[in-house]
Amino acid sequence: MAVESTNFIHAIIDKDLENRTYQDRPVYTRFPPEPNGYLHIGHAKSICLNFSTAEKYGGKCNLRFDDTNPIKEDTEYVDSIENDVRWLGFEWDKLLFASDYFEDMYHCAVQLIKKGKAYICDLTAEEIRQHRGTLTEPGKESPYRDRPIEESLAIFEDMRNGKYKDGDKVLRAKIDMSSPNINMRDPVIYRIAHATHHNTGDQWCIYPMYDYAHPIEDAIEQITHSICTLEFEDHRPLYDWVLRELEWEMPPQQIEFARLNLTNTVMSKRYLKALVDNGTVEGWDDPRMPTIAGLRRRGYTPESIRDFCDRIGVSKANSTVDISLLEHCIREDLKPKVDNRMVVFDPLKVVITNYPEDQTEEVVIENNKEDESMGFRNVPFSKELYVERDDFMEIPEKKYFRLFIGNEVRFKGAYFITCNEAIKDEAGNITELRCTYDPETKSGSGFEGRKVKGTIHWVNAATALPVKVRIYDYLMIDNEAGESVINTDSLREVSAMGEPSLVDAKAGERFQFLRHGYYIADSELNTETEKVFNQIVDLKSSYKGK
Repeated sequence: MAVESTNFIHAIIDKDLENRTYQDRPVYTRFPPEPNGYLHIGHAKSICLNFSTAEKYGGKCNLRFDDTNPIKEDTEYVDSIENDVRWLGFEWDKLLFASDYFEDMYHCAVQLIKKGKAYICDLTAEEIRQHRGTLTEPGKESPYRDRPIEESLAIFEDMRNGKYKDGDKVLRAKIDMSSPNINMRDPVIYRIAHATHHNTGDQWCIYPMYDYAHPIEDAIEQITHSICTLEFEDHRPLYDWVLRELEWEMPPQQIEFARLNLTNTVMSKRYLKALVDNGTVEGWDDPRMPTIAGLRRRGYTPESIRDFCDRIGVSKANSTVDISLLEHCIREDLKPKVDNRMVVFDPLKVVITNYPEDQTEEVVIENNKEDESMGFRNVPFSKELYVERDDFMEIPEKKYFRLFIGNEVRFKGAYFITCNEAIKDEAGNITELRCTYDPETKSGSGFEGRKVKGTIHWVNAATALPVKVRIYDYLMIDNEAGESVINTDSLREVSAMGEPSLVDAKAGERFQFLRHGYYIADSELNTETEKVFNQIVDLKSSYKGK
């Protein structure tokens, strides 16, 4: 399916290049995650947009960690983010940290105080909230708003030197307490936090707020187009104010786009961290998680995620994308390039009564019906086999073409098989099917006699490999009230029988299990003695396309 998308951000950049807004500077973007959790599929959209935009215009893109909150940040998250960006296929121009600029930000704050554009405030966080006003009522000025400049400068230096406790004082920008934009009502730009920082250790005990730090970081790095999600649109006046008051030449411009919302998916790092912390999931890389680490372990490919991001495009309006599109992208990517294997999930024994007792032969099956160049494999076939229990019906429904008494089907790559009898135990459960085969009908023999409507997969009982299959449903589902809630049945483990060749499956190797879907050998649980496969996606797509 052809990808049709418009990109209003690129239209802005085209106009800037035409007008030489940034003279001869190259297009420069950045991806600026906070290292307080693992990245998710929503971040993948931003990664692809920032890096591909720089690539399109022959520019550069930095990976910068906005690490201005030492309480929530950790080197584990830094490492995971670097890994995710590289896995998606991108390489940054520079690897940077907001904390690299703490000294610069401090001096910029001093400059604002000297200009009368910032002041030390002694109000508590709750009092500041009470003074802020509402969307319909103006805020109330702090009693410390007119504090003398020299006094604010001296207190700000004392704050840096550790004289005050957390929450004692803050530095606020002096803008407009009656502004219709609440973000402009004297926002806090520095707070005290006696906490060890992952990058700077205990060097600092005051930390800049994100809305203050972000424009300075962009300006220092000579970013031309600061691309961020739509919730920062109301923060753009503050972004511009900081750079204007600091008299920055050719300041970067902030451009907002709609963040990704995906059905049956939660994309809040805070919520995802809670799922990890309370044990609802196995970790950040649980295959049910929408994290890039989770998608990677689930079996998604970088190509499929980049394709998905291309297809959804870039918009100014919030919308929700059906997760079936993401699933469609991974099917399209895997279909032409992974081998198939036969795996029986709910085994029912088949005995071919007229097959030689001690004979085992090899039948030849193509590895991928989409591409013969991927070769063929030999699969053992003998008197006793396993088939899916669902492939037999004692009283067949209309248009049921698989096994039932008196019906003939083809066993994939092998022979025509006729079901003659179903053996039951004392409780009436079917334990075995007794069948006969026609030795003249072997696949590839040129047989052109009668036709059969059903073909089923199977495994040889004597050589079948026991495998564990993990089948996933969506982690989030809607309840009867239409609320999104945790799906308590999002993971089901199945003991199955597979072709013996699966014993060589390496962690991370993907397959199509015939008639079931796409699976990957789990990177954590798969061992030499136990083969564990995660369901990537089933075969049936609900995606309709354009």
